[in-house]
Amino acid sequence: MSSVRLPGLCRMNRIVHLELHTGDLGRARAFYEDVLGWRAEQTRGYWSFGTGCGVVECDTPEPSWLPYVAVRDVAASTNRALELGAAVLLEPREGPHGWRSVVNAPQSGDLALWQPKR
Repeated sequence: MSSVRLPGLCRMNRIVHLELHTGDLGRARAFYEDVLGWRAEQTRGYWSFGTGCGVVECDTPEPSWLPYVAVRDVAASTNRALELGAAVLLEPREGPHGWRSVVNAPQSGDLALWQPKR
């Protein structure tokens, strides 16, 4: 998620990154380049459009966008989502820039919760 630079303390509870999950990275990259002029660049194994959006090739039956929302405490937010009926698709884990989890609520879809490192 290095494409998003947030000054000082990250604005909490706001979308800070969008990530496209697709089964065909090449065609997805070509589509966004042809339609919007977005050129994907690979940095440390991650493809970024340089717009605050990234793209990941994975085993998915249908392409979808995953919003990342900054939270103060990824574990507490993940537990709260679970209490409200969400399923945890990815337990909180540390990455180079912060901690993240992914939850799914049947009524609202997938959501990545992201706690930036300070």
